[in-house]
Amino acid sequence: MINFQYARATNVADAVRQIAADPTAKFIAGGTNLIDLMKYDVEHPQRLIDITRLPLKTIEKTPDGGLRIGALVPNSDLAYHPLIEQQYPLLSSATLAGASQQLRNMASTGGNLLQRTRCFYFYDIATPCNKREPGSGCSAIKGINRINAILGTSESCIATHPSDMCVALAALEAKVHVAGPAGERAIAFADFHRLPGDTPQIDNNLQPDEIITAIELPARGFSANHSYLKIRDRLSYAFALVSVAAALELDGGRIKEARLALGGVAHKPWRKPEAEAALRGQSPDAAAFGKAADVLLQGAKGFGHNDFKIDLARRAIVRTLTQAARGTPQIQSVKKIR
Repeated sequence: MINFQYARATNVADAVRQIAADPTAKFIAGGTNLIDLMKYDVEHPQRLIDITRLPLKTIEKTPDGGLRIGALVPNSDLAYHPLIEQQYPLLSSATLAGASQQLRNMASTGGNLLQRTRCFYFYDIATPCNKREPGSGCSAIKGINRINAILGTSESCIATHPSDMCVALAALEAKVHVAGPAGERAIAFADFHRLPGDTPQIDNNLQPDEIITAIELPARGFSANHSYLKIRDRLSYAFALVSVAAALELDGGRIKEARLALGGVAHKPWRKPEAEAALRGQSPDAAAFGKAADVLLQGAKGFGHNDFKIDLARRAIVRTLTQAARGTPQIQSVKKIR
């Protein structure tokens, strides 16, 4: 039995006070990742702070035409919300590609951002892992690394970020709103998650005494030309080997604006402005898409078992951009069961 203390936060300010007072504490909402980590003896919080009753479960329009999504909105509610389906179908599709319906019913939007990166050795406490024990070494580099990263890696870590939702949020240029003892602040989504570098144990730039309160989407949702493609070992309930979020704005047979992000290939959703710049002004065809893929995958490196991911990612990028350009997005085979 794992011993821990339990407390319930009454409001955001109370949650911040409690987490600031106890650096060993963890927030818990859906618990779909944290409980697993505790069962595997990877995480050892001395105190769990229940935030499920905080008033962070609404989706509201912002004055500039975007949306503000409360951090505690369940993944299922997010994916099926009329405003998300109409204005940001890319986000709806990516969210439905993740986990199972039962997990999506429990998982929170804010918690989705905070999932720990995935690696066999991170979850196996009998093996060295710099993410779990800094300085102990990375077992994946010379081990079974089929699911591991090919971009943004370091000698310390080649783990991948597991979220589908986050890949879409990266492409849509969301903002993450957080609160802490110093007040509130907004973090650009591109700056929220971190590459491993020499500190792979730090997954993101959220401070230990801060809480995510909302995710804000800009007005542009690319509802006409978008697609989210997830390549995995089985059709459902599996993490991506490679995933692609593609969004285009077309004008007169040319690409006016483009967004492109990858999942399953790096420690964070992988986006490169140069790849999107390479698409602007181009005809939406395979040649242009292939060039953008080459730019996005510059520096990609396999570690043996995952070498195949480089070619797989290139083909997936071209396919997803083609679907987006044609207005025929990848359909997620998911039924609404609540």
